Amino acid sequence: MERLTNKEEEVMQALWSLEKAFVKEILEELPGRNHYNTVSTIVRNLEEKGFVAYRAFGKTHQYYPLVEKETYAKRYMNIASQRYFNNSYKSMVSFFAQEEKISADELREILAIIEKKE
Repeated sequence: MERLTNKEEEVMQALWSLEKAFVKEILEELPGRNHYNTVSTIVRNLEEKGFVAYRAFGKTHQYYPLVEKETYAKRYMNIASQRYFNNSYKSMVSFFAQEEKISADELREILAIIEKKE
C-alpha cells in the first residue's frame, strides 16, 4: 500500500467520513479553500493508486473508498513506530505523554483496555 500525500489524506478523510460522494461533496468537507479541478485530480490519483473507485452517473462519478481508514491507519502507525520509535509503542506513548498530547486519564483508559484484553 502506497503512502498518501497530505492532500490525498485530506481527501480520503473526507471520503471516509462521507462513505460515498461526488467531488463537489468532498470539496465541501475539506478545510480551507480548494479548487474543484484540484480535488478532482486528487480523487483520480487516488483511484489510480487503488484507494477509491466510482460509480458512474452519466458524465459524473460518485466515489467511494476501497481502503478502510483503519487498514490505512494500522499500516502507517506501524511504519511511524518503526521509523521514529525503534518499533517501541512504549516509546511512542511516552513521547505523546511528554509532549502533553495524552493525559493521565487517557493513559488509564488505555491501560483498562489492555487489561480487559488480557
